[in-house]
Amino acid sequence: MEVLMKTTAKILAYGALIAAIGLTGVVTVRAAEQHLLNVSYDPTRELYEDYNQAFAAHWLATTGNTVTIDQSHGGSGKQAQAVIDGLDADVVTLALQGDIDKIAKTAGSLPSDWRGRLENTSTPYTSTIIFLVRNGNPKGIADWGDLIKDGVEVITPNPKTSGGARWNYLAAWAWADKTFGGDEAKDIDFIKQLYAHVPVLGTGARDSTVTFAQKELGDVLLAWENEAYLVLDEFGADSFDIVYPPSSILAEPPVAVVEKNAEAHGTTELATAYLEWLYSPDGQTIAARHHYRPSRPDTVTDQAVLQNFPKLDLVSIDDPLFGGWATVQPKHFGDGGIFDQIYALQQ
Repeated sequence: MEVLMKTTAKILAYGALIAAIGLTGVVTVRAAEQHLLNVSYDPTRELYEDYNQAFAAHWLATTGNTVTIDQSHGGSGKQAQAVIDGLDADVVTLALQGDIDKIAKTAGSLPSDWRGRLENTSTPYTSTIIFLVRNGNPKGIADWGDLIKDGVEVITPNPKTSGGARWNYLAAWAWADKTFGGDEAKDIDFIKQLYAHVPVLGTGARDSTVTFAQKELGDVLLAWENEAYLVLDEFGADSFDIVYPPSSILAEPPVAVVEKNAEAHGTTELATAYLEWLYSPDGQTIAARHHYRPSRPDTVTDQAVLQNFPKLDLVSIDDPLFGGWATVQPKHFGDGGIFDQIYALQQ
């Protein structure tokens, strides 16, 4: 089970956030507290560290109540399974709809129509998949087809455990389908060649980022847009370059209250407000500053930050090519699906 990552902050007066101490994710305040557990996917650590601090200040100012918010992070598929296995989440903020659908279907801890509980089908921000390459782009990687050139090593996580890895895979599939005119046999062959260029499959997006940026393995990292910018912030723009391919996938990481758990904890109102505030101008601005594409860009208080999001040709999971997660998950990522078939051949 994923270890909880924590940050501590003290709020000394309504809305006055003075200090943050520790690692990642917990906001602790003086006085009687409510508690909330947000089970999230790998690259949202920094986003929710800031968001939790801001929400705690907002909650104190509007209700007079204090709140401790715990965070758990890991590959989205692993995190969903952890909730199914008993990790006591009040809310989940995962990488893709299919993972929350699995919790609803398997554990029954939230309703099957959970997507209708919040606006924009419970997706307060979106993202996409881009390329992070080494400084100067020595392998000349500009588009998806370049990933299978001789001598190119690609870093991406395992789509069996990582939501971001599934978006990576689907973005590559969408490019292949367009390039090869809908010939699925050629699509599969391209995906097979792509994974032949992957030296190691990490369990989650952050794991693969460490492999690429710190361990210096590989020529290109298939990355969440926000994760690529985080690497530039940490290592400097003189170490890596960001490459936007002409087309990619519309990644829609959704959020949901785990209603059965929240009811048992007496946190339903708090959990709902916590997710709803993601859609507020403050929540949308925090998301945008962490390089997530806000679902309500017109409400972002710092409109200049929106200039950081280039327009791309983005394919939706609901496009007829894919037919939604109910089709995609078993076809591509289920036991015996296309990924299992192609990867087994390389072992």
